[in-house]
Amino acid sequence: MSKPSLVKGTRDFGPSVMVKRNFIFYTIKHTFQKFGFQPLETPTLETLNVLMGKYGDEGDQLLFKVLNSGDFLKEVTPEDFDEGAKKLTHKISEKGLRYDLTVPFARYVVMNRNELAIPFKRYQIQPVWRADRPQRGRYREFYQCDADVVGTDSLICEAEIVLMLHEIFQNLGITEFTVKINNRKILSGIAETIGMKGSEVPLTVAIDKLDKIGKEKVEDELRERGFSAEVIAQLQPIFNLQGDTAEVLSGLKAWLKNSETGLKGVEEIEKVWNLIDAFGLQSPKIQLDITLARGLSYYTGAIFEVKANNVQMGSISGGGRYDNLTGTFGLPGLSGVGISLGVDRIYDVMEELGLFADNQGVTTQVLLTNFDAEAETYSLPLLKKLRDAGINAEIYPDHAKLRKQFEYADRKKIPYVCVVGSEEMATGELTLKNMQSGEQTRLTIESIIQNLK
Repeated sequence: MSKPSLVKGTRDFGPSVMVKRNFIFYTIKHTFQKFGFQPLETPTLETLNVLMGKYGDEGDQLLFKVLNSGDFLKEVTPEDFDEGAKKLTHKISEKGLRYDLTVPFARYVVMNRNELAIPFKRYQIQPVWRADRPQRGRYREFYQCDADVVGTDSLICEAEIVLMLHEIFQNLGITEFTVKINNRKILSGIAETIGMKGSEVPLTVAIDKLDKIGKEKVEDELRERGFSAEVIAQLQPIFNLQGDTAEVLSGLKAWLKNSETGLKGVEEIEKVWNLIDAFGLQSPKIQLDITLARGLSYYTGAIFEVKANNVQMGSISGGGRYDNLTGTFGLPGLSGVGISLGVDRIYDVMEELGLFADNQGVTTQVLLTNFDAEAETYSLPLLKKLRDAGINAEIYPDHAKLRKQFEYADRKKIPYVCVVGSEEMATGELTLKNMQSGEQTRLTIESIIQNLK
């Protein structure tokens, strides 16, 4: 019989890991709710006509497609095999696993627009799937935590995203991070200025890799994509514009003076900076990065990316403004902006920086012993009292020797064991043992509750 194994790029999460992950989920959820976002869940499976064409060619290839149930080959002819995978896929698969949470959210908004309060603010925390090559920090199944506002152009939403990111990471203990911000209109303006209007997608896809592969390789990729030496020479300011935000913005205004779109992007960036200032955010960890592109093709305005400093890890959060995501579903003109947090990467960063508390893995605070039927009967009401007081408590389920019960508490990292023997039952004073220090004290159940709370 073959040994069981996991699908590549997926993982099990045991109890000690889940407690830490739940801490991350709770922190994110709590902040989203504080800013007025409401919870939403959508199905794991979406129809392929909802998913395809929303993420660019690269995204389409990374979609996990699900075979039709039953005889999935019944529609297929021998000629379909000759015409290749695209024609075949269309006939044997109508559904796919969701690739992100933004497109399902757009579908939901279009289907339910008459019942929603617009602007609609929602957060969504669910797993997504990508048929990617697994590597550190990149998995085939991973959770996303998204917050989006749809139905308003207001740049207050962009500023509030920056505030939320600061609150979330500081509450998680990640104090050294950078929120990089750019605007797609600036990138469009650059394409226009260098005479490559309409080539925004290949330009942004190449530039987006700058911090990973370096300037020379980005230029090589642009050449391969049909950008001439003259055009690449005109592109140099994108690599050289540096200094504080005011200097970069001033340089951009001069460079993009003939591009209305580019100047609009610069104006939006300035407004976001002013709004963050107006909110009174102390020492904002924000950086204008005009090479930030983010690969997804639906962004049209502000784009965000968060890096944890001093850690070898890709971005731990990203997002941006999209003007017409719902347009592909027949509802044009509904602008939205959103952010997505990568829980798996945040977890890896927190592990690397040692940010999880030592007792984060504790789910049970106290274990009641169980020697015989009499002690068991005596202990059950005590167990209820502990739980009613909000203390996580359990009783050892079998009659067993004390050593075996202590070993169980140790393995489960339960900090206290309450020993209930004949003497304890006679006096009503129980023995509470601190499993870390080995210290034992005799206390009533009421005193134990006071101590543990």
